[in-house]
Amino acid sequence: MNLGTLDLTVVAVYAVILLVLAQWVSREESGHKKDTSDYFLAGRSLPWWAIGASLIAANISAEQIIGMSGSAWVLGIAIGVYEWTAAIALIVVGKYLLPVFLKHKIYTMPQFLEQRYDHRVRNVMALFWLGVYVFVNLTSILWLGALAVNTVTGVDLIWGLIGLGTFAVAYSLYGGLKAVALTDIIQVVLLILGGILIAIISLNEVSGGSGVVAGFQVLLERAPEKFDLIFTKDSPHYHLLPGISVLIGGMWVMHLSYWGFNQYIIQRALAAKSTQEAQKGIMFAAFLKMLMPLIIVLPGVAAAVIAPELSAPDRAYPTVMNLLPAGLLGIVFAALVAAIVSSLASMLNSISTIFTMDLYRHFVGQEKTEKQLVTVGRTVSVSAMIVAMIVARPLLGQFDQAFQYIQEFTGFFTPGVCALFLLGIFWKRTTANGALATALGSAVFSVLFKFAWPELPFIDRVGLVFLMCIGTGVLVSLIQKAEAHPDAIVYEDVDTDTTKGFNVAALVVLLMLIALYATWW
Repeated sequence: MNLGTLDLTVVAVYAVILLVLAQWVSREESGHKKDTSDYFLAGRSLPWWAIGASLIAANISAEQIIGMSGSAWVLGIAIGVYEWTAAIALIVVGKYLLPVFLKHKIYTMPQFLEQRYDHRVRNVMALFWLGVYVFVNLTSILWLGALAVNTVTGVDLIWGLIGLGTFAVAYSLYGGLKAVALTDIIQVVLLILGGILIAIISLNEVSGGSGVVAGFQVLLERAPEKFDLIFTKDSPHYHLLPGISVLIGGMWVMHLSYWGFNQYIIQRALAAKSTQEAQKGIMFAAFLKMLMPLIIVLPGVAAAVIAPELSAPDRAYPTVMNLLPAGLLGIVFAALVAAIVSSLASMLNSISTIFTMDLYRHFVGQEKTEKQLVTVGRTVSVSAMIVAMIVARPLLGQFDQAFQYIQEFTGFFTPGVCALFLLGIFWKRTTANGALATALGSAVFSVLFKFAWPELPFIDRVGLVFLMCIGTGVLVSLIQKAEAHPDAIVYEDVDTDTTKGFNVAALVVLLMLIALYATWW
């Protein structure tokens, strides 16, 4: 696949607009210097549309677009459960968890853990998240992004790494979260526009030029198995999406950990003007999540009919991209680049925030000025990107499916992270030692299950380990004969009331999910 002059022009225009807009939204009033609140939390002034768009832009990257389309080529629309159930998880986070964090006016999730437990929990989890973000998340986004660019354009992987990393740093370094969040509306518009174009073109191709509706009908007739949402135990795909467990089991643990307790995601909600503004943004993101399978999963299903003999599933999305005419291909490629660089920029901002506010400020920079702390944050962003560029190929180059590396590694710790936060919020007697045991137990239990019960589906393992982590945290706390922690959350004092608009929108999302599964159960 080669980009023509018109396509390259479209991509270049996108890049220039993004860079200029990022600098423009990052400007400060005369005489005002950026402080840590400005740089790491956009001055706590983000509007709902920026929060919602930025949540999706941070979430969707090359591994989702390429990887999920590839999974749809194999599994069908069932893979969309990751997106549809995430919408419900977002609503739960917005109503029951986010008000707790906003009430405490925190910068980072480790900071909340210190307030609730002690400095040991903060330091352990800050170091853990830095390691995961730099060596797993940032590296994988960069590597898979470079692979996607290489697949589409033929650009060498090394130059793809350098180009994507440099672009992400260039547009986000000066303005921090404000530059990222306020420009993510462009990224999301491009992402949705590009995805819709791909869906329309691929469905039209399936129908032989008879249109989108006819193409969808052909998919239903020629590949009915691709529209099964729940796999039975005799399905070859059961180990990937184990039946009803995708709706009632470990999937929710992964969602709550990712959307509720993950600095990389929750940081834009922490930067909201108010709790209601954050909740409106989260609801906006929830509706966008319901839309995502249309623009990511459906092209993969269409590719299963258009090109049933692909050499690898991850070639499904590039294959349907080949159908696009000049100009439109440039738009879709720009959308792909937008998804990658937005995720990279968001990850950089979270890395710099945790390092600066949770580690550097407490161990080195107690006397540092706000300006010096912002400078440290920028230096960390550049350093993290350089490290990711260096280690990307050694870490991920040998994997046939780098996405599986990400899931396998983070899945060892997700249950523990979710458990220690939920215990900290909802059980006043949870101790710091109980929290540390919960975090450690997650890795230990996951490894034991991995080797002792290898046939256990990944999602079910996450659910079982989560329950064991909860039990571990409770047991250790009871052994210590702890009373209510002096810094325990008084949840009764947290305002979880939501507006009528939020409640109606939540009901609509829930009914949409029910309708989907009632139709293609």
